[in-house]
Amino acid sequence: MTFDVFNGDADGICALLQLRLAEPRDSILITGVKRDIGLLKRVNAQAGDRVTVLDVSLDKNRQPLLDLLNKQVDVFYVDHHQASDIPDHPHLQTLINTDANVCTSLLVDQYLDHRYTAWAVVAAFGDNLYDSAVQAAQRLSLSSAALEQLRQLGTVINYNAYGESVEDLHVSPDVLYKRLYGYQSPFEFMQDNAQVCQQLSEGYANDMALANQTLSEYQSDKVAVFILPDAKWARRVSGVWSNELANRYPDRAHAVLTNNKAGGFVVSVRAPLNNKIGADDICAQFPGGGGRKAAAGINHLSTDTLTAFKNTFIKRYSA
Repeated sequence: MTFDVFNGDADGICALLQLRLAEPRDSILITGVKRDIGLLKRVNAQAGDRVTVLDVSLDKNRQPLLDLLNKQVDVFYVDHHQASDIPDHPHLQTLINTDANVCTSLLVDQYLDHRYTAWAVVAAFGDNLYDSAVQAAQRLSLSSAALEQLRQLGTVINYNAYGESVEDLHVSPDVLYKRLYGYQSPFEFMQDNAQVCQQLSEGYANDMALANQTLSEYQSDKVAVFILPDAKWARRVSGVWSNELANRYPDRAHAVLTNNKAGGFVVSVRAPLNNKIGADDICAQFPGGGGRKAAAGINHLSTDTLTAFKNTFIKRYSA
């Protein structure tokens, strides 16, 4: 039996899409919203089964991973998030690179000798790795208009992954993956699925318009902190708006906090694009926090640690 475990964002979806175009398998799909990263605990695999894990932190799935390996389950793990200690095990194959300019789909693209590079470009744009996406796209000889189409597709697929639950999303990530599967080219997908693309694009535009009305809680030349309300649009837009702020102000770090039903905050942190370090270290200091050097988050920041977080964030990037 095969299990495909993947982040529900553009990077996770496009990474799996590339692999299954190259190596078709009937598999059980395990995914969720962007921040639902403790996915391996949902895998009920036995000896001889194969599990592919894409774009979810090894550190956040360490014990379930060890449990699977101890049951002699074969695991192929591809990721670009924090991985402090990668297990050395005969049933584990890893492709992990935490460089700030790399995403999981770019790693898969390299692994597959660039067979489906256009999908890796979509994912890199979705992860706000603009320069990496453009560099990868060079081998495709695309027009500027075609490249912009890939950027827009990556952005809205990534946008679709953010929410407190799948009910917040426009399309469930597993359903979206199934819609994408079989298309060797993103352009073919966009041509055949104009309605889905329009649904995501309109949702993105509407939610971003609301976010852009939000005033900062704290702002300087080097850092800015924003707090969004407990609303579906805010939960959906928190990550992509953080990316947009980073693109607008590349020398400034950004923290976008979204009120949640539990009485705390979901946090998105973006390091300055011109100095892509530190976001993962800041978030890892708080329970449920982690991510990448350039972009990280905290699944639940309690109200009594809000001041500590703001002080840590501001101090880190104001030096």
